[in-house]
Amino acid sequence: MALTQAQVAIVKSTAPILKEHGKTITTTFYRNMLGAHPELKNYFSLRNQQTGAQQAALANSVLAYATHIDDLGKLSHAVERIAQKHVSLFIKPEQYQIVGTHLIGAIGEVLGSALTTEIKEAWIAAYGQLADIFIKREGDLYEAAGEWNSWRKFKIIKKEAENDGVTSFYLEPLDGKSLPKFLPGQYVSLQIPIPELDGLLQSRQFSLSEAPGSDHLRVSVKLEGPTEEPSIQDLAAGKIAGLVSNRLHKRYNVGDEVELSPPCGEFFVNPADTSAAKKPLVLVSAGVGATPLVSIYDSVLASETSSRPITWIHGARYSGSTCFVPHILETAKQHDNVTAKIFLEDAKDGDAFDFEGQIDLARLEKENLLHLEKPRSRVLHLRSRGLDGRREGLA
Repeated sequence: MALTQAQVAIVKSTAPILKEHGKTITTTFYRNMLGAHPELKNYFSLRNQQTGAQQAALANSVLAYATHIDDLGKLSHAVERIAQKHVSLFIKPEQYQIVGTHLIGAIGEVLGSALTTEIKEAWIAAYGQLADIFIKREGDLYEAAGEWNSWRKFKIIKKEAENDGVTSFYLEPLDGKSLPKFLPGQYVSLQIPIPELDGLLQSRQFSLSEAPGSDHLRVSVKLEGPTEEPSIQDLAAGKIAGLVSNRLHKRYNVGDEVELSPPCGEFFVNPADTSAAKKPLVLVSAGVGATPLVSIYDSVLASETSSRPITWIHGARYSGSTCFVPHILETAKQHDNVTAKIFLEDAKDGDAFDFEGQIDLARLEKENLLHLEKPRSRVLHLRSRGLDGRREGLA
């Protein structure tokens, strides 16, 4: 049932309440839902639950929905990003009913008598509308993924250090079937069991760090978390940062198996888009944030748009934390249309770098090494402080 204009106005009017109580509502929501449906714990990061990041993210999303419910076009990018993530985790349509029941229940539990029948009915209708939007979009994405409609087993066929803290894992499907042509810049969800926690499953998103078209997939993972083995109590409480990345580095070797979702994600460049053939492409990365960009870079160089001007700007704390720099510099020598500039915060004699300090685009512009139009040329900017990176467009 479509929302009435009156219900739209009611939901929008609750935005200030959600801004004040949103985190409490979502904390209550997760506690109640995961208590009633412990099987859903496999979908959520233990660490993000413990730090409150998951609760804060949902609170912000609910607030944004209430704020823009009368102009949903403003949420289109967020909806696409979330839908892609849901598909990478194989969220099912029927699970939206569970979420809706516990979300409305949490709102009532926190607000008490302030949640009038009128407000409750408006939010039930609003949630139903949002669920329908996600279910439809995710259905399209599942259809596009074809036969790859559940977790797929892959074997590690190669494990290679990229720098002091990043290791690449080359993954081959156990079923021997071909791999899809993903869009460079996309990611996969990688899932492993945590035996100490009764086989709880944990998944994380990792950008694919090679161009599409191979018989394997490559993810490049930054080591996070403690160096010593954590206690089961700390694991269960979600106190351990880098749970998945740490295990991949220390416990997973050639011959071991992991499970992957099909490639997903709204951050990509389509090399087949010939309309971009003459447009400058500027790739800006920090540390492990280079992972999706190297896929984009190699894909563009191998495509019909290979002659477009490309500038790669990469920054790192020190030379041992740069990512794919030898590859970038070598290919830059082979292509007249490619320029690479390296920033190092702690540069030493003998290091390969152009500038000391953090990435500074204004400095490059000042020295006529980079010119960004307004609106800026095609710029893909990724700074990563986590495993999957934070994607940000400069326009």
